[in-house]
Amino acid sequence: MLDSCPHPAYKSLVYVLAFFHAVVQERRNYGKLGWNVPYDFNESDFRVSANLIKYYLTKTHDEKQEQIPWGSLRYLVGEAMYGGRVTDAFDRRVLNTYVEEYNGDFLFDSFQKFHFFNGEQFDYCLPESGSVSTYISTIEALPLVCSPEVFGLHPNSEIDYLSNSAKEMWRSLISLQPRAVKSGGGITREELIANIATDLQGKVPVVFDIPMITKSVGIPNPVQIVLLQELEHFNKLVSYMDKCLKELQRALKGEIGMSTDLDAIASSLFNGEVPPQWKKISPPTRKLLGSWMIWFTARLKQYELWVQNGAPIVLWLSGLHIPETYLAATVQTTCRAKKWPLDRSTLYTKSTQYVEAKDVPSRLEYGCYISGLFLEGAAWDMDRGLVTQPPKILIQPMPIMQIIPTEAHLLKLTGTFRTPVYVTSDRRNAMGVGLVFEADLDTEYHSSHWILQGVALVLNKDG
Repeated sequence: MLDSCPHPAYKSLVYVLAFFHAVVQERRNYGKLGWNVPYDFNESDFRVSANLIKYYLTKTHDEKQEQIPWGSLRYLVGEAMYGGRVTDAFDRRVLNTYVEEYNGDFLFDSFQKFHFFNGEQFDYCLPESGSVSTYISTIEALPLVCSPEVFGLHPNSEIDYLSNSAKEMWRSLISLQPRAVKSGGGITREELIANIATDLQGKVPVVFDIPMITKSVGIPNPVQIVLLQELEHFNKLVSYMDKCLKELQRALKGEIGMSTDLDAIASSLFNGEVPPQWKKISPPTRKLLGSWMIWFTARLKQYELWVQNGAPIVLWLSGLHIPETYLAATVQTTCRAKKWPLDRSTLYTKSTQYVEAKDVPSRLEYGCYISGLFLEGAAWDMDRGLVTQPPKILIQPMPIMQIIPTEAHLLKLTGTFRTPVYVTSDRRNAMGVGLVFEADLDTEYHSSHWILQGVALVLNKDG
């Protein structure tokens, strides 16, 4: 196969393709930091891509062209073959970054040797063109265990992967606990569940009087419409929680039968997890029951203050059921005031020097302040923007950010990285659910550095 193409660059490009093929597969080991959707890249992708490289290089050699058609090769390999499997736009951005980083005249620069990654323990470089045995000996010399840095990820990503694996194992072990408890000292399972249900029942608030709130608002503006929609979602959750907890306590006393739904709720409360029935009608989160109730109470407080005092100067975006609607309402309000076409407007995100909401001087005339975001894959410096993560710090709270609606054709940004903002660390699934908006974060590094590190913002950290 290596001798089937007369072009001198063919052997090296096949090795580059093989390395690329291994990287995009092994990146799946790092979960959502690797890919939003785990793709089934297989040997047929590699074989067809190798044949495409062979075809174009043979044509280049026969026509005695000096330049390798890098643009065509990048498109066919990155967009057509491997990219044909990719359904997520940000995953496609990662894939194309690898293709750009691994393909170009720099591979054969005699003054600056190309390295896939040059670490302290091993140099992942492109071997000199030679026989099959040369390449085999190079491959056999590769370490069996690779650092995440080989794939462009931060070393912390391995900690994140192992931590998530351990959490999943513990959740499985907890779910396997015996339901029956032997007689003896201590509290029974049913008594523990009843105590938790009673405690939660005392924390369930009364529902908001939406008709009265609507009447006091009058003709609502877009932001007030968002509030009314949020209160409807919150009332639905509160009513269902109240109903479930009352019925569960009656079932534990034997007054009514234990249904399948009530049994699932009881098991979740016993395991310290949020019942799946509650999750279906609440904002997505990976929090456990204790931290979820703290989050639930904080959401309630924000809604109460919003009803009493109007829209907050700084909105805790993580506390909304559907945060996209608030941002859309902000754009709509600005477009109405400035008579911009709504379909040609966009959001520009700017970080501020304010860390606490109380430090923000006043409300913006157009746009809004938001808080509650967390940074994954990088760290934040108030002067330099995105910087490399320190060891063992996997997630960092962001300062208050300013959302500025603007006309799309006027937005010219330099020195920024287009960062996806997801609801949770589960990021976006195969159905495209989970993305809120895209933020522009200042950076001194090239965008490819952050793309391969899987940098993103999330509204809810795990816990």
